Formats: sequence, C-alpha cells, structure tokens
Amino acid sequence: MPLAVKSLIILTMLCLGLAALVQWRASARESAVEAQYPPSGQFIDVEGTRIHLKVSGQGPDIVLIHGASGSLRDFTFDLAQRLETRYRVIAVDRPGLGRSERPPGYGGVWNIAAEPPALQAQLLQRATDLLGVKNPIVVGHSYGGAIALAWALERPEDTAALVLLAAASNPWEGELGWLYQINSTRLGSAIVIPLITAFTPHAVIENTLSEIFAPQVPPPDYMAHFGADMTLRRATLRANAQQVNALKPYVTEMSKRYHTLTLPVESLHGTLDTIVPLTTHATPLARQISGAVLTQMEGIGHMPHHADPQAAVAAIERAATRAGLR
Repeated sequence: MPLAVKSLIILTMLCLGLAALVQWRASARESAVEAQYPPSGQFIDVEGTRIHLKVSGQGPDIVLIHGASGSLRDFTFDLAQRLETRYRVIAVDRPGLGRSERPPGYGGVWNIAAEPPALQAQLLQRATDLLGVKNPIVVGHSYGGAIALAWALERPEDTAALVLLAAASNPWEGELGWLYQINSTRLGSAIVIPLITAFTPHAVIENTLSEIFAPQVPPPDYMAHFGADMTLRRATLRANAQQVNALKPYVTEMSKRYHTLTLPVESLHGTLDTIVPLTTHATPLARQISGAVLTQMEGIGHMPHHADPQAAVAAIERAATRAGLR
C-alpha cells in the first residue's frame, strides 16, 4: 500500500476518533447537568411539541418570557416569587431552550432554520391556552421582549399589557458577534458547537454571565439556581444561535406594525445596557407605540429585573392598573 494512502487512512481514523471523543464528552456533560437541573415545572403538549412552564400564585395572569441563552429559571430566581402573592405567574421556557422542545421542521445538526418570533409566540400562547390563561400581562426580557411584542401583535385583543425588560424590539446596525454567525451555520452546528459543549471551562461560563450582568454583578447564588451549564447543551446552543442570528429581519418587519398596538406598555431599560442598547431599541419603541411608558434606569445594564427587582414589580403593577386588572 502506498505511503500516501496509509497516511490518509491513519489521518481519517484519527479524525473519526477525535470526533467520537468530542461527542462522547459532550453527551456526558449534558447528562450530568440535566441530572443536576431536572424540570422544575410541567410540560404542555402543543400538537406534538412539549413546552415546559412553571405556574405559581393566584390572581391575574402574568406570562414571563426569558431572553437569549436563558430559561424560566432566570425568573424563578427572584421575580416570580415577588409576583406570585398577587398574580398567577406562568414562567415559560422558549422553544428549544430550557426544557422546551422545538417544533417540527426546526432543530437537528444540519437544519439551521430558526423559529420566527411569531411562531414562538403562537406555541407559548397555545400552551398557556391549555392552562386557561386569558388576557395576560406578558413580560419579556431581552430576546423575550421581541417574543412578547410578537405575542401582542398576534393577539392584540387578548393581551392585557406588555412589560418589556431590556427588550430587543428594533433593527440594529452591523452584525452580531462571530460566534453567533458561525454557530448558526451547518458547519458550526456540526463541528464548533460539540467542541464548545465538550470543552468550555466553567470559568468561561462565569465570565460570560458577569459580562451579561455588567456593570452590575450576578446576585449571590444566581449561578447555582440558573444552571448556566444547561445553556451549553448542543441542541440549546443550536437553537439559541439560530434564533438570535435570524432575529434582525423579523424585528424589522414587526416594527412596522408596532403603531397598531393600543394596549398599555411599560418598558424598563438600563442606560448602560451594551447588549441591547437603549437608544437602538427602547427609545424608538416609546415613539412607535402610542402611550408606551419608558423608564430609563440610570447606571443599569442588561439585567434590570435583577439590578432593581422592585422597579420591575412596580412596572408590572402600573401595567396591571392601566389594563384595569387592579
């Protein structure tokens, strides 16, 4: 056998062995973190797609929708408990994140299609319909703010109010970071994402979380409650990258319809938010929706509901009063 052929065979075997090692290590890490963070709520089947959500409290309905790389655990750390004495709180995992599944036609290694915000809103609406939710206040953080806006656009007559926390709502200049762009491709999905899952050190996760909270810091015990390692699962990384990378054209089209919304809207946005900048998103949104109230939070970054949870509660109370629920 020629040396070149032997070398090619050896190289192929090494590559296959390395790929198997990466997938094994990624699977082991996923199994460990999923055992550590089992589902905390219940599953609702929406035409074959399981949506995970957690219900607590009594009163007018509130739906909490988390942001990119998140889960309902971001809200159950603090905000949900503050609300459940006066509201029925439904914290949801968005499709493909937390413990919720992606609908048919989305997901997999090679399928890089991303669920539009309207489709995500529809899935969550159908799930909460089965709980008897009617005329809810919908609270959305970051990417979840875009889903909250899509929710209202889908059901303007059956949405009591919106409360938007550092919400992504309008198109922005330029592109997203290189990792989002790579991971939303087939090559990134097949090769890069398993490497991230398998080998990303926990310290990198902690640093990333600190950057999201900056200039504030994560509350004590937040990391342990949230389970940031859950965001490194391969399917979650794929869903998150694809959804975020595809968001811009959707909010561009959605923004043309914001003027049709007449429901109460309360928006909280930090002046030092560099992830979803105030002047790109919240400032124009306050002009696009008649009667929308924007509260600028001086010195606050991208996590206003953790930096000042009472301000978030107050915004929800204002929305409830304006909607006639209080």
